[in-house]
Amino acid sequence: MAAAERGDFAAIFVFDESIATLEARTEALGVKFKEASKLGRVKVQQIDAAELSPGEFAYLVRHSVEQDKAHVIVIDSLNGYMNAMPEEQFLTAHLHELLAYLGRQGVATFMVVAQYGMIGSNIQSPVDTSYLADSVVLLRYFEDAGKVKKAISVVKKRSGAHEQSIRELRFDEEGIHLSEPLTQFRGIMTGVPVELKAAKDES
Repeated sequence: MAAAERGDFAAIFVFDESIATLEARTEALGVKFKEASKLGRVKVQQIDAAELSPGEFAYLVRHSVEQDKAHVIVIDSLNGYMNAMPEEQFLTAHLHELLAYLGRQGVATFMVVAQYGMIGSNIQSPVDTSYLADSVVLLRYFEDAGKVKKAISVVKKRSGAHEQSIRELRFDEEGIHLSEPLTQFRGIMTGVPVELKAAKDES
């Protein structure tokens, strides 16, 4: 949406949910998604991994860049992409080639990967593409005072420094909100953090 507002074109390739669901969810967050779509600044394509090969998908992405002049590409998600090519070594080879092309064209590419598991230390990614990314943003659930909350952190940025703090992430009808750094906890990445004050009291 930020790209659309400054006059650029963005293309979203959706594997995991319908376009109608995507529109409803963004509108509920106060994001004027339909408006940008009508203006032709954001284009969403529903992808069926069972009917499209990785090569055909790469062609669609290239077409968005070369014909539509897309400056932002979103792939949601790589889990759906994997259904078209379950062999991880071939998947990463295709992604490496595609991302190298997009990088040369100056396109900002966002890829979403859903991890297996919800809370705990046994969460695993179905495919490791972190080495292909310039930046990796990690979203995790964690337990606090009888509630399940969301945390966000930047775990990798290829060039330059990045913020190392972990913050709570909240969504509502007014948009997306970030808390101050969660300095009162340790172990947030495990999903079951310990409040530092409580830990001191116990010791």
